[in-house]
Amino acid sequence: MWEIIRTATPEIVWAGLKYTIPIAVISFAIGLVIAAITALVRTSTPRGNRVVKALWYLGRAVFTFYVWLFRSTPLLVQLFIVFFGLPNLGIQFDAWTAGIITFSLNTGAYASETIRGAISSLPTSQWEAAYSLGMTYHQVLFLVIFPQALRVALPPLSNSFIGLVKDTSLASSITILEMFMVSQQIASHNYQPLLMYSIVAAVYAVFCTVLTILQHALEKRIRNDKINAR
Repeated sequence: MWEIIRTATPEIVWAGLKYTIPIAVISFAIGLVIAAITALVRTSTPRGNRVVKALWYLGRAVFTFYVWLFRSTPLLVQLFIVFFGLPNLGIQFDAWTAGIITFSLNTGAYASETIRGAISSLPTSQWEAAYSLGMTYHQVLFLVIFPQALRVALPPLSNSFIGLVKDTSLASSITILEMFMVSQQIASHNYQPLLMYSIVAAVYAVFCTVLTILQHALEKRIRNDKINAR
């Protein structure tokens, strides 16, 4: 048993560093951009002529549908649709690209609600005070609202990232050679599925524990910066 642990653990850890973490980081970064745009469209008030307002409301409806769709369907099904289903329409992606697209869109849908809630939680007096100083809408948004919303959204967004790291195990279903798939391959050779799945679970636990420590450190730093700024 100890020989299996000694030889299999480095392979699983390497798969995590080579595939699991990069997929999670790239998908989360793209997802945050999607989430910020989605939350902004859904919380802001359109300005301009009727055409601009009509297009804005149309965009809001599209983003609302997008959030509903990805929050209402299982991530595994989404992966299968993108990787196995879209080729029937002539749209084909390699496994890595399909995984990034699916994880990014899924993350963006959930994170957009977190960001939207954080923005909505700020009192309207913040907007009014900034406008009274002569700031434009975009200045208020990026210099006043977003920094404060980030402090509110950081804990749930960090939890979303940790959850995404674990969700990448589903990428094995579309042939991405991440940690869980490596453990499956090794188990098919040594016929020790319980041991192999226990090892990969332990590796996931270590990864997520490290991320949790980093999350707490980041939250503490932002909290201290807020106190020092007063």
